[in-house]
Amino acid sequence: MRTYGQYCPIVRAVELLGDRWTLLIVRDMLTGATRFNELARGLPGLSRPLLSRRLRQLGKAGVLTRDGGGYHLTRAGQDLKPLVFGLADWGARHAFGDPRPDELDPEVLLWWMHRRIDTDELAGRAVLQVDITDRPKKYWLVMEPTGVSLCFTDPGFDVDAVLTADIATLYRAWEGEIDLLGAMHDGRVTLTGTAWLVRALPRWLLLSPIAPNVRAVRA
Repeated sequence: MRTYGQYCPIVRAVELLGDRWTLLIVRDMLTGATRFNELARGLPGLSRPLLSRRLRQLGKAGVLTRDGGGYHLTRAGQDLKPLVFGLADWGARHAFGDPRPDELDPEVLLWWMHRRIDTDELAGRAVLQVDITDRPKKYWLVMEPTGVSLCFTDPGFDVDAVLTADIATLYRAWEGEIDLLGAMHDGRVTLTGTAWLVRALPRWLLLSPIAPNVRAVRA
């Protein structure tokens, strides 16, 4: 690890957390990721060897531990939550403009979305098809009481509802930059299908953990 040669707690923190991808790994762990493959899928620009190296560095620093169930933040890791969400506040205020084309990966967005759907009200299976109007692929979210699966090919189940939007609008709604119900009302997002699922889905979709920060700034 490269050092700055200054005796200061800020410097020590930057030496530990300032490497590329490190804070994003912590971000994803703070929002529920515990498995290596979960982290890799949520950070597709990060190579698996580099992810392994970063996890080892964080483990040696006492930020996380590893066991048979995956990776878990220690008290030191959990204490990073105010810092990470403080960056979300600052970023929303000072560095969060319109999305750039290289930021609009539909598979990353759908991966994030499938981990943030509340299925407590479900008694059986419900299938949501996601059509992104400016991208050629379709995606399916198979929702069950035990959790949600993301499918990149047709899972073969009857589709209960279809969510349609362009990728930028879907990202902006996910991040809290625009209101999802407002976007549905003005037609930027459409949700059609079985009435009970159409009514319930906006409530079940919890959006990004950062969305409250973005909404607060926009307000």
